[in-house]
Amino acid sequence: MKPELKIRILVADDHYVVRMGITAIINNAPDMEVVAEAVNGEQAVELFSKHKPDLVLLDSRMPKKNGVDAAREIQELRDGARILMLTAFDGDEDISRALTAGVQGYILKNSTGEQLVPAIRAVAAGERWIPAEVERRLAARKTFVPLTPRELEVLHELAKGLANKQIAGVLDITEHTTKGYLKNILAKLHVADRTEAVTVAIQRGLIHI
Repeated sequence: MKPELKIRILVADDHYVVRMGITAIINNAPDMEVVAEAVNGEQAVELFSKHKPDLVLLDSRMPKKNGVDAAREIQELRDGARILMLTAFDGDEDISRALTAGVQGYILKNSTGEQLVPAIRAVAAGERWIPAEVERRLAARKTFVPLTPRELEVLHELAKGLANKQIAGVLDITEHTTKGYLKNILAKLHVADRTEAVTVAIQRGLIHI
């Protein structure tokens, strides 16, 4: 009798301990095996092309190329490639970017022990894997008014602790215009002050520091 084929998996995570733990969990499952490991997004794309795995497990934050960009390139190499995004971030913007890049599953690092194996099986079978907490984030996203590219630039400078006058200098706009952008940002994020705006923006994945 012919042995059942295993799900061949490429694991990409720049943290050695995390990668080893994930690899051990996968190799312990009877129906799957790790065929390659990448330490950054650039290597993940190269190893995908070389090994042609059934599924790619991508960390969202890696050097050289982040998980979203790597996912996009992998989809260009093989349309419909099975990709499961592994991340410590559950902001709605992070999630949305990953799904837009062609990721079929999204799993939070704090839940990998119990969800990783079933998530891999589901995505490898062509299903989506979106945990309930992630679904809630996506549902809430529909109620948010998107920030403009310029408002996001102001928000990035705000996160650095710059005052309005300094932000104006960096972005080559007037201080009055900066104040106008800040007013819009506070209203769109439903917050009362600058500190809260930065906190909410980081939680949602609008900016990263």
